[in-house]
Amino acid sequence: MSRLGLVIDIDACVGCHACATACKEWNGASLMAGGAPDYDPQGATPSGVWFNRVRHYEAGEYPESRTLNVPMSCMHCETADCVTVCPTGASYKRAEDGIVLIDAEKCMGCNYCAWACPYGARELDETSGTMRKCTLCVDRIYDRALPEAERQPACVLACPAHARHFGDFDDPSSAVSTMVRERDGAPLLEKLGYRPTNRYLPPRVAPEVPPPAEAPPRGTLQRRLASMVNRLIRL
Repeated sequence: MSRLGLVIDIDACVGCHACATACKEWNGASLMAGGAPDYDPQGATPSGVWFNRVRHYEAGEYPESRTLNVPMSCMHCETADCVTVCPTGASYKRAEDGIVLIDAEKCMGCNYCAWACPYGARELDETSGTMRKCTLCVDRIYDRALPEAERQPACVLACPAHARHFGDFDDPSSAVSTMVRERDGAPLLEKLGYRPTNRYLPPRVAPEVPPPAEAPPRGTLQRRLASMVNRLIRL
């Protein structure tokens, strides 16, 4: 038994969208995920299904403001209302690892699960008429044909800033559990009671940097360098 999920470091995320594109590439051919199609990709109004999206927010007041990049995907909630509202049983939560999945054979594309999800993690595949979402790359993380270091979600492996981490939250000694303890990691929209598995590490408080010392008068540095050179020449 385990509780698998992601830790996302808001401080480290640079908003490059590598996680989103890697996710789309892997799951576009994944039988478990059912695909992530594009609609009219070269046309006037391109669109498509994305399991990962990166939101951008401005925090603070100018001139102390900063951009926060917040990747969003399925949180694999412990109290997953997307599962509860599904009329066909297509949405389900696995007991062995806590991953929330969709059985495409049972899904009728009613969108109830999308309305129940406060994270915007579910999207309708207009091609098949069924719902799509992050599977935590379940077909990859259990693939023993891959080297152990590569048995991670595609988004984690692709992140150039190492802002995403994968592991077992039920293991107190795991890397994700340790990071959450040390950095006060927290779930998103905790008050709604969905009990999401994924955790976000908040931005660190920037240290106060003292103002630079008053610059020497113009030309002082050049005179000092010239003096040093002359002394070296005379040696």
